[in-house]
Amino acid sequence: MREQYGPWAVIAGGSEGVGAAFAHQLADAGINSVLIARKPRPLAETAAAVRDKGVEVRTLARDLTDPAAPEEIRTATGDLDVGLLVYNAGANSYGHEFVTGDPDRMREVVDLNITAQLALTRHFGQRLAGRGRGGILLVGSMAGYLGQAEVSVYSAAKAFGRVFAEGLWLELREYGVHVLELVLGVTDTPAMRRGGLNLDLPGLNVARPDDVAREGLEHLADGPVWIAGGNQRAVEKRNGFPRADVVLGAHEAMRRLLDPAS
Repeated sequence: MREQYGPWAVIAGGSEGVGAAFAHQLADAGINSVLIARKPRPLAETAAAVRDKGVEVRTLARDLTDPAAPEEIRTATGDLDVGLLVYNAGANSYGHEFVTGDPDRMREVVDLNITAQLALTRHFGQRLAGRGRGGILLVGSMAGYLGQAEVSVYSAAKAFGRVFAEGLWLELREYGVHVLELVLGVTDTPAMRRGGLNLDLPGLNVARPDDVAREGLEHLADGPVWIAGGNQRAVEKRNGFPRADVVLGAHEAMRRLLDPAS
């Protein structure tokens, strides 16, 4: 793994949850990390734990919705031989009915999931193509397979990310660079719990961060898309022609997930 994806990985959204799991598993393979996230404290805690495995770790506390962030990241990593970009910073940052919601907050969802992702992927993609090896792992969501009420912008952004990864996979394979969209379902992360999701619903398929990160790294060469956590059949159902009953069913599932009293 280190020969293809090392010696350095850049992990956007690397302070906790799935991002931290990536950092730990890459450290086990001897790969150093640059961890990027908004909150300095969890960022520092994860960095210290990963360093204990004998690798180097740099941190950058930046909000990726800030237009200046991509340039700062480029500058901070300019002296490193980066072999892997993991873009794990696309959590849903705002949920609201589209026509009555805050346009600025919705723009942040687009900036985090599309604008910043494109900027970093272009920069590191150029570097990886030039070195003739490496990988780009974009973390997606099952939300991108079907529109849902109050997260319509987020769902659309995730659909964009998947189709973008498919095209990028075709382009960069000619340069020896692996591209994978790792599609997550419900995953037990701090961000999910802060969002108030009800993870205790009977029959709900809840994945662990370590497991989905491991799947992503194991299948990085099997792009363009990998459905994590045993959700392949659920995605196939969502990806069919969007009949009204399927759309309403997805809406009801999201309502139950967001309402612990239901």
